[in-house]
Amino acid sequence: MAEDTGQEKSQEPTQKRIQDARKKGDIARSKELTTLALLMASAASALLFGSAIGEVMLGLFSFNFDLRRDEIIDPAYMGYHLFRSLFDAFLSLWGFFLLVTLATIFSATALGGWNFSGESLQPKGSRLDPIAGIKRMFSLKSLVELFKAIGKVVIVGSVAILAIYLLRPELLGMTAEAVNPAVLHALTIIAWAFLVISAAMIFIVLIDVPFQLYDYNKKLKMTLQEVKDEMKSTEGKPEVKSKIRQLQYEMSQRKMMKEVPTADVVITNPTHYAVAIRYDQSRSDAPVIVAKGVDFMALKIREVAEEYQVEILEAPSLARALYYAAEINEEVPSGLYTAVAQVLAYVFQLRDGQSQRGALRPPSDHELDIPDSLRRDE
Repeated sequence: MAEDTGQEKSQEPTQKRIQDARKKGDIARSKELTTLALLMASAASALLFGSAIGEVMLGLFSFNFDLRRDEIIDPAYMGYHLFRSLFDAFLSLWGFFLLVTLATIFSATALGGWNFSGESLQPKGSRLDPIAGIKRMFSLKSLVELFKAIGKVVIVGSVAILAIYLLRPELLGMTAEAVNPAVLHALTIIAWAFLVISAAMIFIVLIDVPFQLYDYNKKLKMTLQEVKDEMKSTEGKPEVKSKIRQLQYEMSQRKMMKEVPTADVVITNPTHYAVAIRYDQSRSDAPVIVAKGVDFMALKIREVAEEYQVEILEAPSLARALYYAAEINEEVPSGLYTAVAQVLAYVFQLRDGQSQRGALRPPSDHELDIPDSLRRDE
């Protein structure tokens, strides 16, 4: 999209863009970080297990070269010596292999995390495109790789020369030692020198890791049009979303209208607002608003209430206050308890003695106790 329209990729990648890239095996990776971890783990393993490995190897040399005459002329001893040597060598090296393997695995997943993708293994014809290959040769990434290669040679080479120079007295002093102590001493020197030289790669890693994160984020950046297209594909077109919202609204209204017959009273404006209230002590401690509406919906609520003989009471101030103070299926606000109680007392008295309807007077709007903070007078 960006190449066709010439738009600049100025938008940060969305979560979907990142997930799609991971599915294709495209994640941030630093080869230098993996190399550093591998070298440091190898050096640490040499320091931890070097002496033990050296002693085992010296024993193997003695075992394989110090042979009796009958062992030399017997072909069966050849296989025995081979398998015995391999077994002893493996036992001495398992700690080294384990530490190096763990370091390689965890360093490889340090940036992008664990990711398994079969798409990255599939052959792609675009990789054989000579024009794309030339572009990669003269890209910023290739330039950074060139400077990293030069830096590795200079830094690692300088540290190696310095380490050898500082260890020169010990290396020369080994000539006066016996063979076995000299071998073990040499392994220790090599392990420490290897650790120091490997640590020089830290400078390269400190440059490579931020660059890899920057380059990966830059590659996934999107144009404004791509963001809009993705939002349309994931969330749907505006007209479809509008239709879904309309259907959801209609379903909620139908469900609300089914609750009107269960109400104890419908308080009206009388024409613009209608609020249906139900008070069931077994369900809640306070009256609950089961339906509410304005204009056409208020008319429908009144029609349903009349059909099911639900008491309708005109109280404009209370109707407006209830409509704006609470939502459907919510309890009446505590500030309107008194006013609603006055209305329900009148309704329950009518319900208990229908023959006395003429003797009862409904509470007038100005008699209802409505706090000023809840009033919505027109």
